[in-house]
Amino acid sequence: MNQIVDIIIIGGGAAGIFAAIQAKIAHPSLKVIVLEKTAVVLSKVRVSGGGRCNVTHACFDPPILVQNYPRGHKELLAPFYSFQPQDTIDWFESKGVQLKIEPDGRVFPISNSSETIISCLLTEAANLGVEIRLRQKIEDILYAREQFEILLEGHSLIAPRLLLATGSSKEGYRWAERLGHTIQPPVPSLFTFNVPSSPLRELSGIVINPVEVKLAGTHFTQQGPLLITHFGFSGPAILKLSAWGARHLYHKNYQTEITINWLPSLSQKELLNTLLSSPLNPFSLPKNFWKLMIAGLSRNSKKNLNLLSERLHADRYLIQGKTTHKEEFVTCGGISLQEINFKTMQSKCCPGLYFAGEILDIDGITGGFNFQNCWTNGSIFAKNL
Repeated sequence: MNQIVDIIIIGGGAAGIFAAIQAKIAHPSLKVIVLEKTAVVLSKVRVSGGGRCNVTHACFDPPILVQNYPRGHKELLAPFYSFQPQDTIDWFESKGVQLKIEPDGRVFPISNSSETIISCLLTEAANLGVEIRLRQKIEDILYAREQFEILLEGHSLIAPRLLLATGSSKEGYRWAERLGHTIQPPVPSLFTFNVPSSPLRELSGIVINPVEVKLAGTHFTQQGPLLITHFGFSGPAILKLSAWGARHLYHKNYQTEITINWLPSLSQKELLNTLLSSPLNPFSLPKNFWKLMIAGLSRNSKKNLNLLSERLHADRYLIQGKTTHKEEFVTCGGISLQEINFKTMQSKCCPGLYFAGEILDIDGITGGFNFQNCWTNGSIFAKNL
């Protein structure tokens, strides 16, 4: 049995659900069906931000906003002029969701619960008549005469427009490839560093802010808070560095050296001069951290103080692996961006085929930027059907 509809969306994540909602708002008469292979939708929304859902980031200037995307920054500039974080905030608040901006710019619901966002999206989808089908096993996708046929168990759906919003699913990549697209090999992004040889691991829980972290032998460097953990290093500076250096780290098999400048506002000469005049923790660093830094050094020796200034300026550690929170997994890689028309989110290879979200070779750093890409992609798709 065949059913003919107007739009089929594969993937019930943030990008797919928001695209469906926006499509129905822009074109109420269209029949829109979302197919999700699992038993639940919006699973990443549920776990984002520790269950609070980091909806977006309070960065309202598109040229600055795109600087938070290691891949996709050029392509997203024009779309962000069409739908950016302020539009996201306005949209959710227009649906009764109160949001708050935290000091670091992250935006969360005032309820501090991702269920608020999920409820908003699903209520809106239901009110607009979006049909969401769960546990859908897609056997194949056929394309002929500018029509897509989605083969399911016992029946099929036919539509002139298909949106793939399948995240980092291998199936999504495979379907896109068969429809003419090039896949940039997906590798992990946004992860923490395992440093088993680090003497700092006993200081787990201490945050130093800001630091400057650099991947040795590269131009990849980031500043921000660093969290010392029992396995190595985490925190925004590390996560940002992992995103920008994702492919380099992958090719190094996550075995490489980093340098940490614990006091990036000071040159090494300024560090040394300060230590010579006042060697007793003059930088107000955490007490236990300072004790470990100066362990075995005579503070009356200029040579030792010079060694200390060198360490504070460029402390070296060996990364030996990574740790990723699997539920918040983000990938670098996906559909080649040269094959997408970012004015419409439509494929340049296959008329009627669209993409949104993480299936694209776009990823942002931590802080709500990946969800913003989803909201923007969904809006662009709907406005240009």
